[in-house]
Amino acid sequence: MAANDAALFTGLVLGDDARQPSWLIDDFRAAGMSHLTAVSGQNVGFVLAAALPLLRRMRPWWRWAATVALIGWFMALTRFEPSVLRAGVMAMLAATAYARGQQVRPLRVLALAVAVLVLVDPMLVWSVGFWLSAGATAGVCAVGPWLFTRLPGPPWLRLPLAITLGAQVGVAVPSLLVFGRLPIVSLPANLAAVPVAGFVMLYGLPAGVLASVLPGPLQVLVLLPAELGTRWVATVARVAAAVEPSPGWAALWWAVSAAGLLAWWRRRSRVTSARVPI
Repeated sequence: MAANDAALFTGLVLGDDARQPSWLIDDFRAAGMSHLTAVSGQNVGFVLAAALPLLRRMRPWWRWAATVALIGWFMALTRFEPSVLRAGVMAMLAATAYARGQQVRPLRVLALAVAVLVLVDPMLVWSVGFWLSAGATAGVCAVGPWLFTRLPGPPWLRLPLAITLGAQVGVAVPSLLVFGRLPIVSLPANLAAVPVAGFVMLYGLPAGVLASVLPGPLQVLVLLPAELGTRWVATVARVAAAVEPSPGWAALWWAVSAAGLLAWWRRRSRVTSARVPI
């Protein structure tokens, strides 16, 4: 791949953004897409999904041990970044609960993971990446389902909208405090980029391993889908950053949108309560 494509590819697949140029980082930040280059539960889930055929053949507790070991290996591979620590510890706790036959709510798993990590390393409370990772997860788990049941439209549209809006609500405060803005283009940009970025994450890891043992022409062929997906994500970020208005106009847009959403929800609640027979 070209240098910039390779840097973004490793960021999407492994969360390694060390080689990304400053202009690319600025584009992703202005578009509200920085979370795509930070390791999340999605990355951990894709790693476990790739190993699922092997894990299914094991006995329950051997499966648990292999799952925890695989998560630990991936955390080490991504250099124990704050976001991967949050995602990895949550996955370990969820795997432990599953092995014990327990069902634990995602917010409880998140709370336990944050508590364990902060007790082990109190300096994580100063990590912006940790704030964004925990905040986005809390928004997806708490706000996402609430929005899904209340937004209009078909389920295939409401689900990504609810998840994206929930994540944006979860990172609103740290985004405003640290970056001084909450991009208004983040919703359409994420809707356009996240499915393709998910494909790159899922396909890129095994494809990269396979390409490393193939001759040059076959390497290009195997990695071509991931390269095209990477370029799409970069293009979405570049276009979104170009059309993003100034922070003042963005703040006004968010205020008007919040007021409109609140008014719509209150009107809908009154209509629903009026239909309930006394």
